Amino acid sequence: MSQTATLANPIGKYRWTICALLFVATTINYLDRQVLSLLAPKLSEEFSWSETDYANITAIFQFVYALSMLFAGRIIDKLGTKWGYAIAIIIWSLGAILHAESVAVGEAASGILSAFGIIAVPSVLGFMISRAVLGFGEAGNFPAAIKATAEYFPKKERAFATGIFNSGANVGAILAPITVPLIAAKWGWGMAFILVGAAGFVWLLFWFMFYEKPQKQKWLSAPELDYINSDKEDTVDAALPKHEEATVKVSWFKLLSYRQTWAFVFGKFMTDGVWWFFLFWLPKYLNAQYGMESAEIQLPLAVLYTMTMFGSICGGWFPIYYINKGYSPYDGRMRAMLTIALFPLIVLLAQPLGDFSFWIPVILIGVGASAHQAWSANIFTTVSDMFPKKAIGSVIGIGGMAGGIGGVIVTKTGGALFDYYKALGHIETGYTIMFAFCALAYIIAWAVMKSLVPKYAPITDL
Repeated sequence: MSQTATLANPIGKYRWTICALLFVATTINYLDRQVLSLLAPKLSEEFSWSETDYANITAIFQFVYALSMLFAGRIIDKLGTKWGYAIAIIIWSLGAILHAESVAVGEAASGILSAFGIIAVPSVLGFMISRAVLGFGEAGNFPAAIKATAEYFPKKERAFATGIFNSGANVGAILAPITVPLIAAKWGWGMAFILVGAAGFVWLLFWFMFYEKPQKQKWLSAPELDYINSDKEDTVDAALPKHEEATVKVSWFKLLSYRQTWAFVFGKFMTDGVWWFFLFWLPKYLNAQYGMESAEIQLPLAVLYTMTMFGSICGGWFPIYYINKGYSPYDGRMRAMLTIALFPLIVLLAQPLGDFSFWIPVILIGVGASAHQAWSANIFTTVSDMFPKKAIGSVIGIGGMAGGIGGVIVTKTGGALFDYYKALGHIETGYTIMFAFCALAYIIAWAVMKSLVPKYAPITDL
């Protein structure tokens, strides 16, 4: 059945209401995490941060996010999607708001550390603490969203639904450069963190109004529920008594014994750092190489992240072309991902052609970032293709931890390279090296994933 036909089918469309909620949550998620990068030039000047200082602040977010992803997936599997998601957004919204008081937090923490002979810069320490709280909460977003997608969508629609809600990352990245500098200019940088952070509490009201498990959802028609549960491959879930679905625990060691888990883990490790790099360093790149200030950066970033929104949605749709030709969801997805992996190679031209206009690297990086979002929509769904629903959150958590560690390595490497080449007066060389990695990461990731899981191999013994 084609996607158009599915959406037109009178079975009902309530599952798309859930998808809309996931989209808004992901938008807020990326708004919260991008406020710092947009204010980085101003904050770096105000607090005299080096490139390494900024790298440490962003890296602690990624490090805590990585560790938390491992437990977030397990916790959400245990608590269930409704409460797991709610608790996650409460924590990350409070973390976002805490940034407004980072200096005070840093001064208090540095005073405590000084008693033990540890000297820390208050502004750096305060922002690191705030980023750690933000990362801890935000780790719950994708495990919860992917689990909700698996609950409300049959396998053939999951990548498309994932692509839609994942495009919220791009919408957040578009809205942030438009709104954050304006708020900061009018009310100060602290208020930018507070107002953006408060949006999560508004979302919570709608989440509790509209979300419930499909089996308990009063607004879900019986035909639509049957359609959601139409997959026959999920034999393990189908065999479970209803009261056991949320309580069965799957050992991490058991999950790590599967090649399917390692394929997802390696794919995330290699490619997540690319997105983190684009998200956290592009404003710094435009400032360092082209002398652009926050107000001037708004339009280029808005254009770039508009491109990525289309990449996310189109990338989620792309595997349907192969699935409709008879391929299994996984095999169709891997074919689509190979094509997607080729697009980031164009980022290799960003620096060589950047002398002509800043728009050239912006557009080329936009293509690479779009490809990442298309890749992301599909790599997440390889988990729900092959694992039963009770294990999805845990596997997503393991892969998310690997992706976060990859992000830390990329961020710390970037900070060191930029400080080194900045001292030599050639910071553009540091960006050339980093862009080369960003270009090649996906094709390497695909090759390893394909070698680990050459054909569709669902897990049926959990």
